[in-house]
Amino acid sequence: MSNPEKSTAVANNELGRKLGLGAVIALGVGTTVGSGIFSSLSEVANAASSSLFLVLAFLIGGLLQVPANFCYAELASAFPEDGGQYVYFREAGSRPLAFLCGWVSFWATDPPSISIMALAIVNYLAYFLPMHGIVLKIVATVFVLIFMVVHLRSVEGGGKFQTIITALKILPFVLIIGVGLFFMDSSTLLSSTPLAGASATGITALLAGISATTWSFDGMGAACYMSGEIKEPEKNMPRGLILTALIVLALYVGLTFVASGLLTIDELAASDAPIALLASKIPVIGQGADVVVAIMAIIVVIGSLSSCIMFQPRIEYAMARDGLFFKQFGQVHPKYQTPAFSIVVQCMVAIVLIFASSLSDLLGYFTVIALLKNFLTFGTIFVLRRKAHYKPTYKMPGGYVMPVIAMAMTATLIYSTFIWSAIPSIIAAVVAVGTGLPAYYLMERQNKNSAK
Repeated sequence: MSNPEKSTAVANNELGRKLGLGAVIALGVGTTVGSGIFSSLSEVANAASSSLFLVLAFLIGGLLQVPANFCYAELASAFPEDGGQYVYFREAGSRPLAFLCGWVSFWATDPPSISIMALAIVNYLAYFLPMHGIVLKIVATVFVLIFMVVHLRSVEGGGKFQTIITALKILPFVLIIGVGLFFMDSSTLLSSTPLAGASATGITALLAGISATTWSFDGMGAACYMSGEIKEPEKNMPRGLILTALIVLALYVGLTFVASGLLTIDELAASDAPIALLASKIPVIGQGADVVVAIMAIIVVIGSLSSCIMFQPRIEYAMARDGLFFKQFGQVHPKYQTPAFSIVVQCMVAIVLIFASSLSDLLGYFTVIALLKNFLTFGTIFVLRRKAHYKPTYKMPGGYVMPVIAMAMTATLIYSTFIWSAIPSIIAAVVAVGTGLPAYYLMERQNKNSAK
């Protein structure tokens, strides 16, 4: 029996709704829980300066990130279509800002993130199969090509793979937390003894620790880019986004809780590989800690790479459908029913960047712009709620409290990042606006000419 919804999507050259609640959660958790947690634990330990504050920092930091997902849940229920932030800016009445959002994403943040994750997988894989130089880059390219094909050939297949790999990446963390609970020392956990040589203590240290956790929670709204492919989005998007926030919060707090009960704050702060050090303290895992953590890291980053290749190309697809990007990006593959051209081009750009140098520096140049996109996205709530066409099926609790908290947390990151990297941030802003606005007006002129 034919599927009427699928048949309509094919006829209209559109993407069909083929993904459920599990895919929403898998995209959010899969994107958020990445390689960052393997180093952020020590960074937050340094900032928080005590075991107790380390746990509180992740708890409070995670709770403060929940409002961001409340915002995304309301926006996604109002506009259940592909494109994420681009769509929200467009519907708020700013096509130029919507275009700049997608323009910066394509040229500056999305392909580099794919490149960096592919290289990270190979770096961890090199623990088992030593490789370097051109071989390392070639293997990284193979990983990109594999997941490009997975997500190009089938939305349902890609969604199922993403759900499986997300479950696999969570299981090792659950194992460490579950087993670690039996061996932890509560006196170490409750210790408020400050880190040796700490520059800040008390409430100042706690606030610093909370701020340091923010990047660990970034990416929970990834599914918003694929709202147009989610079944019953009015229900599944809000549920999935809120569950994503709670799952990530539970995972991170559980991990820091066990870490603080097995290691001193000085050990956590000084370690370059805190998760490996933590695993080495658990008798069941201890002797094979390095192997366990290397395998964990490979699975974790594979999940993030797969997620990004799956959802990121949807923004260019949505822009092209509106005439604000090259029209080929808006094409749907007649057989696979995916935005194949958009997926392939983004992966090809990522592969080119794999063979370039200083990818992390390149991404760092645009960090402030990426944060500004998030800040302004939460701000669209204030504009959209005054528009007649804004009719979300889910409305976040607390009125405007949630977007205010989300904007405040993002503003803190913008400030700290700008102070750390002021000149690159200014250069990136000038480049983004200097190239983006002329491109926007050129495309709008073409649209007008086509309409005549």
